[in-house]
Amino acid sequence: MPGQDVPRTTEQAAGRPAPGRVYGPRGVAHEPRPDTSDKLYNVDLAPTSRHGRTWSAYSIFTLWANDVHSLGNYGFAIGLFALGLGAWQVLTALGVGALLLFVLLCLSGFMGFKTGVPYPVMSRISFGVHGAQLPAAIRGIVAIAWFGIQTYLASVVLRVMLIALVPALAPLDENSVLGLSTLGWISFLVLWLVQVVIVCYGMEMIRKYEAFAGPVILVTMVALAVWMLARVNFSIAWSIDNPLTGGEMWLHILGGGALWVSIYGTFVLNFCDFTRSAKSRGAIVRGNFWGIPINMLLFGLIVVSLAGAQFKLDGTVITSPADIVQTIPSTPLLVLASLALLILTVAVNLMANFVAPTYALTNMFPRRLNFQKAAILSAVIGLLILPWNLYNSPVVIVYFLGGLGALLGPLFGIIMVDYWIIRRARVDVPQLYVEAHDGEYFYRRGVNPRAIAAFVPAALASLAVALLPVFQGASEFSWFIGAGLGALCYLVTARRKLDYTDQHGEAIAVATAH
Repeated sequence: MPGQDVPRTTEQAAGRPAPGRVYGPRGVAHEPRPDTSDKLYNVDLAPTSRHGRTWSAYSIFTLWANDVHSLGNYGFAIGLFALGLGAWQVLTALGVGALLLFVLLCLSGFMGFKTGVPYPVMSRISFGVHGAQLPAAIRGIVAIAWFGIQTYLASVVLRVMLIALVPALAPLDENSVLGLSTLGWISFLVLWLVQVVIVCYGMEMIRKYEAFAGPVILVTMVALAVWMLARVNFSIAWSIDNPLTGGEMWLHILGGGALWVSIYGTFVLNFCDFTRSAKSRGAIVRGNFWGIPINMLLFGLIVVSLAGAQFKLDGTVITSPADIVQTIPSTPLLVLASLALLILTVAVNLMANFVAPTYALTNMFPRRLNFQKAAILSAVIGLLILPWNLYNSPVVIVYFLGGLGALLGPLFGIIMVDYWIIRRARVDVPQLYVEAHDGEYFYRRGVNPRAIAAFVPAALASLAVALLPVFQGASEFSWFIGAGLGALCYLVTARRKLDYTDQHGEAIAVATAH
């Protein structure tokens, strides 16, 4: 029967794919589904069956419980305090961003729930069954680079923790091999391997890890804030000595909110990778509500407490909670706090930077790669690029990764306006896996030229605003400019039909925990 496991063939035993078969997790062969192309379909790209979906509101909440409290986000929010925004201004900036994100993530999440497909397949609706490689590749390249960088940053925390536990390891941290010390390499490879093992067990293992990590992070960050407040008798500095006022203050508040959305520009694109396994639309709304506006309010209060307390203590502004962790006088408590930061960074990396390239690579080579193999390949690329060198290069961060990030806004605008406004959420899911010339999403040779035509000018405008010094005052809004232009261009140029077929994908669906 289609979809059932079959015995290994001679070709498969020799490491070659058997003709006409679709490969799933751990190399298990499956018969091809009727009316699907093996260039577009395998069990990892297939829609998830409505029955047995496992992602609850709590599962979605813990995604945000981890990601919102990432060290990078703390650095960004503390940076607003350092710019001269006081406590209420920082909270207002985060609140503006949170409300916008809540709406955008619900719209993106509902798409995944209805269709059950991952982001690269979702992109086929607008860009065509082959044209979808473009948005998937852009998202995947950004994610692979940041996967390596975040793993490196976590390895720095692990390195400090190991030396605190075993001072005799300090000499291993004094040499350099390709830019890392011996202890640095050991720390990086340990964390790299942990993440690979987790992802190789699939999305269900990621869900379980996020559910475990979420409470750990929340308790740790709240405890850290309370400890800092106790050191200043619960009386913090509400701003730096020369706070911003007037129009400049409001510009930075709105700019901070816009940048907060831009930080999640990657996630609003591929949120369907997670919500394709959601139990209901209500689970998405509840998970997003507690995870975005409510959780971000808590995040803001922690930021204000940490930054304000440290500023009152010695007049300095911290750059990250890691700065405070290093000052903990008790070695056991320092180790526990460092472990919590490691758990956090791994959780953030898995959801934000590992899932997307894994699906992107699977989408490029569905006959050769399954989720597990694509995850290993993503991780290997993330290692070979020597990410610590990327992180130490402002040119790479600003122009390469920043430029690719600026392209995410136009992609989001095109995909959203196509799905919600032009098609009115009507999708023929089985046709997303059909390569026939008369297929619903084949367009012209598998590419929708109208989507490309809308993407190019919006992408150029977004890149210009993000990277050119002349537009520096508007650079904080580059994601919105790109998304708005992409949506407008596609709205004007897209071909419309009187009616669109709305067909679920249950006939070709697979179980969530496949």
